[in-house]
Amino acid sequence: MSRLILALDVYDRERAMEIARQTAEYLWAIKVNWPLIIGSGLRIITELKRATGLPVIADLKLADIPNTNRLIAKKVFEASADYIITHGFVGRDSVKAVMELGEAIIVVEMSHLGAKEFIQPATDKLIEMANELKPFGVIAPATRPERVVYIRSKLKPGIKVITPGVGAQGGKAGDVLKAGADYIIVGRAIYQSDNPRESARRIYEEVEAWS
Repeated sequence: MSRLILALDVYDRERAMEIARQTAEYLWAIKVNWPLIIGSGLRIITELKRATGLPVIADLKLADIPNTNRLIAKKVFEASADYIITHGFVGRDSVKAVMELGEAIIVVEMSHLGAKEFIQPATDKLIEMANELKPFGVIAPATRPERVVYIRSKLKPGIKVITPGVGAQGGKAGDVLKAGADYIIVGRAIYQSDNPRESARRIYEEVEAWS
């Protein structure tokens, strides 16, 4: 089974569907974020799932009060999303509101430099939350493999470590898999490529070499 997740951060529906079809055989899942949902509508989740048969992760990073999180999650799960990424810093009640409706992935640390300002200092508390609530997985930064090692060491068994930042942000698949990641997320290195299928194949084979 593949450990590669495609971050399909484009606006255009036709382009998104074409890239998804080209790369599907090398993927474990497809992650959609606000750019694609804003550009193509929530139905893109349903269409991607039907076209590829792959799990779809809705990377909404929900960070609102429980009722608002619940209202959003309801529609997203109804559109056939398998997982929703949610922020934990808003508190357990807001995360539970999502988990009452389906599988959640909690952000415990992000891949960009600014994450060091506010999220990284709260990582231990967010890991505690994940260990208590037992989501499908957590988000950890592929750009900082040493943090993946740390986060993995603190998590209870069974919680997956999912790592964005491989490729354009500078993270290396081998480094982060060695650090303990279960899945890697790659976006621009695939969808901005002249040959997305070939790029996905190359990264898939790199991942397989570490599996």
